[in-house]
Amino acid sequence: MGKLLFQLVRYRAGERKVWSVVHVPTEAAEDRRQAHRELLTLKRDRARATNRIKGLLANQGVAVEVRGDFLGQLDEVRGWDGSPLLAGLRVRLEREWAKVVLLTGQIQVLEAERQEVLRTAADPVVERVRQLLRLRGIGINSAWLYVMEFFGWRAFRNRREVGALAGLTPTPYQSGESSREQGIAKAGNRYIRAMAIEIAWGWLRFQPQSELSQWYEARFGQGSSRVRRIGIVALARRLLVELWRYLETGAVPAGAVVKA
Repeated sequence: MGKLLFQLVRYRAGERKVWSVVHVPTEAAEDRRQAHRELLTLKRDRARATNRIKGLLANQGVAVEVRGDFLGQLDEVRGWDGSPLLAGLRVRLEREWAKVVLLTGQIQVLEAERQEVLRTAADPVVERVRQLLRLRGIGINSAWLYVMEFFGWRAFRNRREVGALAGLTPTPYQSGESSREQGIAKAGNRYIRAMAIEIAWGWLRFQPQSELSQWYEARFGQGSSRVRRIGIVALARRLLVELWRYLETGAVPAGAVVKA
């Protein structure tokens, strides 16, 4: 206890490197995360139910597209030997489809609520979502998640903090004459890290003339698939920093196209 108190005195006296301060979001900022996290959960649950349906049918040697008229398709489905589906399997498939329909309805409700917030809310945090949406290659899912999970509550001081909180910083290992790279830290926000990688691939497609895309193509574009995957992590980190600067200063990433 005495050592902890002594460190606190040192920190208050101006010795900022004595420890690292954990930044915790406010209750309001934490509450804003509920909508998109619930949406992600619902989509994962729907994907599980859909894959379960496909797996059950695959066991019978059947491939059916899981879509709106799925129950109608079941009437015509025949197993690998031409026999109709057994009663127990048919009932289970109907129950799984009911889950898909229920989850789809809930997803549509959440997406409609989010669109209404974007259309009407005067909240500065929501305005940051609108600002990100002006860039080509940034959609509503990524813009909303970036702001609510990341940029909407945390005041970053530099690009290193941005990369560290996303878990996209390198972790070099050095011991004597041995030196190697162990990959990214993965210690930050997992939602942001996954979305950053996804957006980086999209950025190459929708912003091919930007400086970041040209940098990636020059350095990693001609490499193997492994090299390109390594490079996309570096691009994701750089793009995340550029988006932070864009929100803070309004400076569009070099060469990027803004939506009409």
